[in-house]
Amino acid sequence: MLPGIPSSIYLASASPRRHELLNQIGVPHEVLLVPTPPGEDEPQHPGEAAHVYVQRTAMDKAVRANHFIEQQALTQKPVLTADTCVILEGEVLGKPVDDADTARILGLLSGKTHEVHTAIVVAWQGQYFTDVSITRVSMKTLEPQEIKAYCASQEGNGKAGAYGIQGLASVFIEHISGSYSGVMGLPLFETCRLLRHAYSASA
Repeated sequence: MLPGIPSSIYLASASPRRHELLNQIGVPHEVLLVPTPPGEDEPQHPGEAAHVYVQRTAMDKAVRANHFIEQQALTQKPVLTADTCVILEGEVLGKPVDDADTARILGLLSGKTHEVHTAIVVAWQGQYFTDVSITRVSMKTLEPQEIKAYCASQEGNGKAGAYGIQGLASVFIEHISGSYSGVMGLPLFETCRLLRHAYSASA
């Protein structure tokens, strides 16, 4: 276990990638599946800037997780939540709804540089500690057959920006500046730093 972090935390996320990333750095955790509220999944408020949206949604998840822990009378321990957004020219490119939407989003990203923002929150003992990772990602110009093949793979389903950098789409990426793990969904440097800060602040 890494020094200076809690002996166990809740990961309030159903993302298998975030679970795997925490395992990668040896952070003991329990996946906490918090019921999602009814309606649209993580809607962006009218006029809400993309960088504000991603931080708000991560905080909303942390607040819901805390309430769930209290309602279920679960063991109290730090809660980690995260939200990842792909942002192109100030606009959030969400998760595709079907293959046609995957193709549309990849077409927008093709030959351009976009940003991936991953906001993280650690909730512990009534306090909320936050951080955000911003990574610039340059994607090569995609050929129509490349987009078609990627859509057929179904790999982009359920992923912000319709691609996963750790999979087949890795061959589309010319350059990144920032956190590779942040693009995957959990920036490990910032996460470890935030866990240590939250743990020391509550000691």
